[in-house]
Amino acid sequence: MRLRGLNRWQAEDLREDLADLYVESCATAPGWEHRGREDFLHRLAGDVRHPGFAMLVAESPALVGCAFGFPVRRDGTWWRGFHGALPQNVEQLTTSGQVFAITGILVHPSERDHGLTARLQQRLFTDHKAKLGATLVDQANRTAFTAFRSWGWREIGEVHKPPGHAVLRALVFPVGEPTAAKPGIPARRGTH
Repeated sequence: MRLRGLNRWQAEDLREDLADLYVESCATAPGWEHRGREDFLHRLAGDVRHPGFAMLVAESPALVGCAFGFPVRRDGTWWRGFHGALPQNVEQLTTSGQVFAITGILVHPSERDHGLTARLQQRLFTDHKAKLGATLVDQANRTAFTAFRSWGWREIGEVHKPPGHAVLRALVFPVGEPTAAKPGIPARRGTH
């Protein structure tokens, strides 16, 4: 298994292969594959425009996984619309530039039980010197929420976007230290 980093242009060159991996990796209702594929490509096109965008792909020898995202801006715009008070430690790590947002993780079903997801996200965090991972998951997407929770991510609240947009669950992943030592972040108790 080879992990390889891609920049935004390389990711755009692989967009069709990535969309194929998305369809193979995600459980979608029959007939919705095309719409899911198009939604994925639309989200990817937006993500690659963020400063610091990074992607890792896993090849064995074919494409079997990828994870991508970008550093969370220090101004806290990632958390805009957070319902309630943002945990102090999360706010401090954000303003210090130590938070990396994972906006997509795809792993082919044949590789799910081999720790590939953990390797991909850990490498992105390490490469960007992140102390905290962050992601936002649509409240209606129970499959994605359950997957992130099984990978050790913890929910810290909700982000409410402008009217007409979905409510998003805010999840974090403390990197490199026991979670219990980080105020405001619920302790990890292993994977579920």
